[in-house]
Amino acid sequence: MSKMNKKSEDAWQILRIQGEFTKGFDTLNELYKCISVFGSARTPKDNKWYKEARKFGGLIAKEGFGVITGGGPGIMEAANQGAKEVGGKSIGVGIELPFEAGMNPHVDLGIECRYFFTRKVLFAKYSQAFVVFPGGMGTMDELFEVMTLAQTGHAPEFPILLVGKKYWGGLVDWLQETVAATGRMSQKDFDLFRIVDTAEEAVEKLVEHNAKYRKEDTTNF
Repeated sequence: MSKMNKKSEDAWQILRIQGEFTKGFDTLNELYKCISVFGSARTPKDNKWYKEARKFGGLIAKEGFGVITGGGPGIMEAANQGAKEVGGKSIGVGIELPFEAGMNPHVDLGIECRYFFTRKVLFAKYSQAFVVFPGGMGTMDELFEVMTLAQTGHAPEFPILLVGKKYWGGLVDWLQETVAATGRMSQKDFDLFRIVDTAEEAVEKLVEHNAKYRKEDTTNF
């Protein structure tokens, strides 16, 4: 590719990125009080965590919160299904992937992203909390993105809940015994998240946090 063609391609890419942000902001701008749910797309419907994510979607929607997921199958579909079943807001922020079949059938308001970074900006911009069920590389990417935003002060304070003590326990042990022990993160960083084991516990923590912010008369949540 010549330098001239490369410049032209870069310029068009900037416009595509700008267009994706514009479409995302325009589509989601009226959302209020939403929780993002992350987790593996490979979770089957008979799996324990699918059932917990579906339960969580329903319980948190009954508390007046919308549910935002990546719009795909597995944990994402479960949370969207739970929210929709009780008449709650069910939102999907998808990503174009060759091995996924687009939005799950329980999404009422959805948008597809070409770029992972625009998708993550939309998650962060329109969510007041993040609930992370067991997942793989994509889930880890989303988890550490929001933890980094919280750690560096680039986002207001928001709850980050990891669901599944046994699943996430090994990661937390590694962070303590390897990362923190060698000075690469501080003990204060462990206050950025909490581990719970059930949908009910997650909802309880989020409702408590919401009540705290209402009492303090803040608009963060």
